[in-house]
Amino acid sequence: MSVAQSTPPAPADRSGAEAARFMAAFAEAGARPIEAAILQEADLLLDLYGEDIRARAFTTWDPTAGEMMLRPDFTVPVVRMHMDGGADPARYCYSGPVFRRQETDPGRAREYLQCGFELFDASDPARADAEVFALFAEVLRPYGLRAATGDIGILTAAVRGLDISDRRRAALLRHVWRPRRFRALLDRFSGKTPVPQTRAALLGAADPLADAGPEIGLRSRGDVMARIEALRADAEEPPISSAQVALIDDILELKETAPNVLAHLGDIAVDLPAIGDATAMLRARLDALDAAGVDVDALEFEASYGRTLMEYYDGFVFGFYAPHAPGQPPVATGGRYDALTRVLGRGKSIPAVGGVIRPALLPDPAETAT
Repeated sequence: MSVAQSTPPAPADRSGAEAARFMAAFAEAGARPIEAAILQEADLLLDLYGEDIRARAFTTWDPTAGEMMLRPDFTVPVVRMHMDGGADPARYCYSGPVFRRQETDPGRAREYLQCGFELFDASDPARADAEVFALFAEVLRPYGLRAATGDIGILTAAVRGLDISDRRRAALLRHVWRPRRFRALLDRFSGKTPVPQTRAALLGAADPLADAGPEIGLRSRGDVMARIEALRADAEEPPISSAQVALIDDILELKETAPNVLAHLGDIAVDLPAIGDATAMLRARLDALDAAGVDVDALEFEASYGRTLMEYYDGFVFGFYAPHAPGQPPVATGGRYDALTRVLGRGKSIPAVGGVIRPALLPDPAETAT
């Protein structure tokens, strides 16, 4: 008598089955299943992220609606829908394809399944952060993934506390999600990187446009002179002190277990009180995570984590990674995006946090067993 052998499901079948399992778990947690249009207005996404998003999305043109984008993710349309009339508090879940251009890495998927959970709740942000993270940790538990966390709000609070002009502060905050550009600005504002000789000569000239020739391009002479005057004002500012730069570097280099990071941030806050509220928020979140059954003593925390994810995250951020695939994108990511609700709410806002899972990136069960 032969014994029937069960055939492991193909990756696509397993992704669909796991997406269904995630959706069931999200619904059990109180989320309402929703859908979002595959075609999204490009103007909205460009206003939020600038032209950077164009290089990552597929665009098309509709004669009546104008430029459109194939949905690059779900969060923006879900937030827009909620801010147009959703109840408070509210939980949503979704599952469907998203689309990303892969010009620098053609081996990565251009279309893939994404499912997620979003929570809008103003009552207790720390508890909401913990609820979302604990939910993702639980549904992903069978796969033995490595969890990573961070908090964009700590770095932005530190930047807001620097003794610099509003112009420099705005420039640094604008590039928090672009680590190289942020570093270059910090080096320039601290005097570590000298002003290029050509720029110094231009700024020092009585009439910088005296030998510029005919006006061409989209910028007028007035636009160019306004930019030059802004650069002159910036050049006259005193540099950021080395002590304050060292505090920012200290924060950027934090990578330890969450309780150890919290202790270190307490020390930094003595010299940079501006991070006090963000540090208190981290403490409250860790307490809430502990109450939710998460082992916070072993939880990884990196202050720079999340700076290359979607730019709408502005607080708690997290990710889950397959341990046997170090070069692979995270299986799941999420975080807090309060500022996005203000932008899309047209004058109203609500604290919100959520996350997404890419079922196709889940490790093979045989790998997990080893």
